[in-house]
Amino acid sequence: MSHLSNVWFSVTDLRVASGQGCWVTTTDGERYLDFAAGIAVNSTGHAHPDVSAAIAAQAQRFLHAQVNVYRHDLLDPLADLLDEITPESIDTFFFANSGAEITEAAIKLAKQATRRPHVIVFSGSFHGRTHLGMAMTTSKTGYRAGHAPLPAGVFVAPYPDPLAADHDAAVAGALAGLDHVLKSLTAPDETAAMILEPVLGEGGYVPAPQAFLEGVVERCRRYGILFVADEVQSGAGRTGRMWAVEHYGVQPDVICMAKGIASGFPFAALGTRRELDDRWPTGSHGGTYGGNPMGCAAAIATIGVLRSPGFLDNVVARGRQLTDGLRRLQAEHDTIVQVRGPGLMVGTELGDAGRVAAVQRHCLEHGRLILMNAGTYGTCLRWMPPLVVDEAEIAHALGAFEAALKATA
Repeated sequence: MSHLSNVWFSVTDLRVASGQGCWVTTTDGERYLDFAAGIAVNSTGHAHPDVSAAIAAQAQRFLHAQVNVYRHDLLDPLADLLDEITPESIDTFFFANSGAEITEAAIKLAKQATRRPHVIVFSGSFHGRTHLGMAMTTSKTGYRAGHAPLPAGVFVAPYPDPLAADHDAAVAGALAGLDHVLKSLTAPDETAAMILEPVLGEGGYVPAPQAFLEGVVERCRRYGILFVADEVQSGAGRTGRMWAVEHYGVQPDVICMAKGIASGFPFAALGTRRELDDRWPTGSHGGTYGGNPMGCAAAIATIGVLRSPGFLDNVVARGRQLTDGLRRLQAEHDTIVQVRGPGLMVGTELGDAGRVAAVQRHCLEHGRLILMNAGTYGTCLRWMPPLVVDEAEIAHALGAFEAALKATA
C-alpha cells in the first residue's frame, strides 16, 4: 500500500531516478525524451551544471534565511538582475515559492494600490490552485469542481477563439465582450486589475492576438486599471524572448514570474514599479519561505544561463524547427487542425481528445517521448521541451509524433 495521496493526476507511470538535459532515466535504466519539462519548468534542462553547482554551494551557507528576520546577501543581487531583464515599467520585486502564490500576490497588490475590489480574468485562463487562483482559473472545471464557494469579485471576459474563421471578428467580439463586462458586471472604478496570460497555458497554448492584447492594455490605461501579465508559464525565455509581452511591445504594471525562472527549484517573483509597491502596506503580505537563499541561488544561476550568448537564439531556432516540422505534418495529416505558439511554447490542435490521448500514449511507448495535453477539451498537444533542446532532439520528437499519427489514424 502506498502512503502517497492520490490527488495528483499522472501523465505517465514512469518511475524516474535521474535527469540530464532533456532526458530522464527511469529506475529500470530506460531513457525518455522529456518534452513536458516539469510543465515548462525545467528551462535549463535537468541538472544543468551551473544551476546545480549554485544550489550546492548555497546549501553550504544557508538553506533558509527568513526574510522578515534578516536579509541574506542574494536578495538584492537577484532583484538587480530581474530589473535588468524585465520590461522597462518593472523595477521592484517580491519573492515567493510558486506561480499560484505570485498571481494571488499580484491581485492583493492591485487591490491595495487601487483601493478597488474586483479583478477581470479571461476565458481559458489558468492562474493557480489556491482558492483565489481557482476563482481566476477558467480553463477547466476540474480545477474548480468541488471547491466552491470560491472568492467573489472575479469576472470573466471572453478570449478570442483561435479557430475562428474570421480572426479580426473574433478579436473585435472578445473586446466587445470585455466592454460588456465593464458595463454590466464590474464598473471600471471598482476594477483593480485585468490579469492575462500573453500565451494561454492550460487553456491550449493560444497566443493572444496583437490587437486583442493592445485592446486590453488600452482599456486598462483608460480606466486606471492595472494590467497584470501572468508570465508564469510563458516567461523566462519560453517564447524566444525573455518575456512574452516583449513580442507585443506593451508594458505591464505587474508581471508574474515562476516555473522556468529557477530551473525547477520552487521560486517565484512578482515585479511591479516602486510607486505601486509603495502603496502595499508593510507587513500586509509575506511568506515564510519567500526569497529563500536556495531559490535565489537557483534563479541567479538560471538567469545567467538564459542570458548566455546564443541561448535565446537557440530557442527561436528550435521553435522554428519544431513548428516547421509540425506544419509539414499538418499538410499530410488532416487530423492536425492548427499549429500555434511562439518559441518553444507550441500547441498542436488535433480537435479530438481521444486522438490526443492515443498519440500521447504511442509517443511514450514507442517513441520514448513524453508529451502533455492542454485546452478546455483536452484536444491540444503541447510542446514545452527544456530550452536547451538541440536539433537532433527536436527531430527525434517529430519522428515519434509522425509515427504516432500514422499508427493512430
